Amino acid sequence: MTLTAFARRTTTGTEAATGEGDAARSTRDADGLAVASFVLGLIGLLVMNILLGPVAIVMAVIALARSTARRGRALLGLALGIADLVVLAFLVTGNGTVSWNFGS
Repeated sequence: MTLTAFARRTTTGTEAATGEGDAARSTRDADGLAVASFVLGLIGLLVMNILLGPVAIVMAVIALARSTARRGRALLGLALGIADLVVLAFLVTGNGTVSWNFGS
């Protein structure tokens, strides 16, 4: 069985006729991106903000471009991603190096 035959078998008749399955999947993917950007932005405040900050920003922008139903969460992910980079900038200027620690 080919992949297209499998896809036709798994969708119902109304979804295949109206294309609602693709729209629902796109919205669900955008919602997942919004939640992931929020979580990664939040974690990025504590660890690996040089990597997680930009990833959170990109995921939030993609979620907003796909018009997610969780717009507030995507905006929080965007704000936290930017905050990750701001925290990194302050810590780099304070320590003079990209690595940082909580001690003195």
